Amino acid sequence: MIQSDVFPRFVISALRGGSGKTIVSIGLIAALKESGKIIAPFKKGPDYIDAGWLALAAGRPCHNLDTFLITPDNVKKSFLSKALHSDISVIEGNRGLFDGIDMSGNTSTAEIAKLLDAPVILCLDCTKTTRTMAAVVCGCKAFEPDIRIAGIVLNRVAGPRHEGILTKTIEHHSGIPIVGAIPKLSSDDFPERHMGLIPTHEHQGAMESINAAKRAATKYINLEKILDIANSAPSMQTQYEQLADLTSSAEIRIGVLRDSAFQFYYPDNIDCFTSRGAEIIYISPLKDKELPEIDALYIGGGFPETHAKELSDNASFRESLKNKIEEGLPVYAECGGLMFLGRTIETDSKKHEMSGIFPLDFTISKKPQGHGYVIASPDQPNIWFDEGVEVKGHEFRYSKVEYCGCSDKDMIYRMKRGVGIINGRDGLSYKNTLASYMHIHALGASQWIESMLRNAKTYKQSK
Repeated sequence: MIQSDVFPRFVISALRGGSGKTIVSIGLIAALKESGKIIAPFKKGPDYIDAGWLALAAGRPCHNLDTFLITPDNVKKSFLSKALHSDISVIEGNRGLFDGIDMSGNTSTAEIAKLLDAPVILCLDCTKTTRTMAAVVCGCKAFEPDIRIAGIVLNRVAGPRHEGILTKTIEHHSGIPIVGAIPKLSSDDFPERHMGLIPTHEHQGAMESINAAKRAATKYINLEKILDIANSAPSMQTQYEQLADLTSSAEIRIGVLRDSAFQFYYPDNIDCFTSRGAEIIYISPLKDKELPEIDALYIGGGFPETHAKELSDNASFRESLKNKIEEGLPVYAECGGLMFLGRTIETDSKKHEMSGIFPLDFTISKKPQGHGYVIASPDQPNIWFDEGVEVKGHEFRYSKVEYCGCSDKDMIYRMKRGVGIINGRDGLSYKNTLASYMHIHALGASQWIESMLRNAKTYKQSK
């Protein structure tokens, strides 16, 4: 049972993507951490890269909050359990404050702010505008009056005169205080372009970028006002049971492929196994020569295409994986994991051999081939999900299937929303392996947790 009722917190949002809110979030988290605060970072929406940066800045895992993937009640429970042992919770939104999947704003950052009763700090890209921004802020304030916009950070300000006009007009017309004004910074000062595109694992200067964001936040944002906003958040109802801790799974060993090729895992997806007593064995298909002794394997997303040659060169690992799958090892794979289980990945006009479990050849496109929330319904027998249920997730990928030697019946999912692999189908199944383009969140897919543990136990007992 969660006991505390004080959870200092705020949401950082913007009018649109690309306004600089991730940089502001990273900078504030790092600056507050340096002042001695324990920060619980959260990212609204299905996102791995921004969450990775927020986690690095905070020095602790960043958890995702998403009302499409997870029920609102479980989102709130998850927030409370993760925020419990921190001083401040920082929730970074995505896209514009009111952007959601429908006219009512469901799944928006505003919905999360309302659900958690959290004040909002709005980060505004002020490029080539002055008084008009006051009208925009007034519009946001009036659009959903139950959202409390408690402060504004002006970003990309051209100079003192620009900042002065913006501050006077916005504060006068909206009554919302300006809590920071960040000038236009060069890429040398602030490597934003890289931070938005490259995961922390692949960014050689990750901590340098974090420190640059921290210096900017410390210099240009009033941290005392930020703390006041966080502390102004009302107390929260705390009579929530912790999220269910079900079957004990002691002595189960679940392998997780994790290195610079495979790094997209929601922390909750790993926590749901360790909280049941399962042991997590991290494995690198880039460095390890074969699979260790495990009872099930989880392969998340990532960028196997940027490591295609190295993955291909590690023939002994691929052979080990293939042999274990033939023996019946339960394997669940998502997106990059699906690609690794295919036949080839083509990069720079060269095909690289993968594990060959499924007759799929992949290429990489310049534009996303699948992007957004998905809903899949299993309609084929399998050991992971009941037929007819809805499985929610998301897909975001640049890869596409150039050749598919599978039939529709080889894929257990009928896509009710989203793209999938081909012909409105996804979820390739072979023996005890399931692989799809869809990423799922454990807190919204409890059957997946139980299936992974049950399948692991069955496999362990069969050995």
